[in-house]
Amino acid sequence: MTVDKNSSRETAKALLQVNAIKLQPNQPFTWASGWKSPIYCDNRIVLSFPIIRNYIREEMAKFIEQKYGRPDVIAGVATGAIGIGILVAEYLGIPFIYVRPEAKKHGRQNQIEGFAESGQNVVVIEDLISTGKSSLAAVDALKAAKLNVKGMVAIFSYGFEVAKKNFEDAHIELHTMSNYEDLLSQALETNYISKSDLQTLSDWNANPAEWNAN
Repeated sequence: MTVDKNSSRETAKALLQVNAIKLQPNQPFTWASGWKSPIYCDNRIVLSFPIIRNYIREEMAKFIEQKYGRPDVIAGVATGAIGIGILVAEYLGIPFIYVRPEAKKHGRQNQIEGFAESGQNVVVIEDLISTGKSSLAAVDALKAAKLNVKGMVAIFSYGFEVAKKNFEDAHIELHTMSNYEDLLSQALETNYISKSDLQTLSDWNANPAEWNAN
């Protein structure tokens, strides 16, 4: 579920503007999973644009406070959401921690970096949701540390059905600043893509594991 319809369109517009999201229906990208994809998203790019990063920071922070009150801690999912997570925590004036994909092999062998206490309320910040598995692994780590995860807020989601199911099965609320549907609407409206591109992008989203550009 998006935070707000107007915010979703504005966020999509901003992501396209700074090429945080690239759409290439005729020259698909290859993801680390091996999937062929007409879209590639790297939301860390927004950190280099103060106006856009501040917009996302403030919209996220305001939504979190409205939805959950002021949590005890903000947790970012490493590495993509560390930057925006810190900005949100700073705006709210609360502590920040981040969660590694797995515990370090050396030193203190932490998976959660920073200070948090058992029983504290945490909202998780993520930059991008695809299947949701890595994001929910971070939630599991926080729960194992006996933290109370109130929900997750992400910049963007591809809107895959598998992600929806994964979050429902984990009983975790997910809210996003923008989503695939609003991104395509914005891209079509601004002539970033054509109507034929729109069909290709829609077909991919319906079955990304088996889609190919040919």
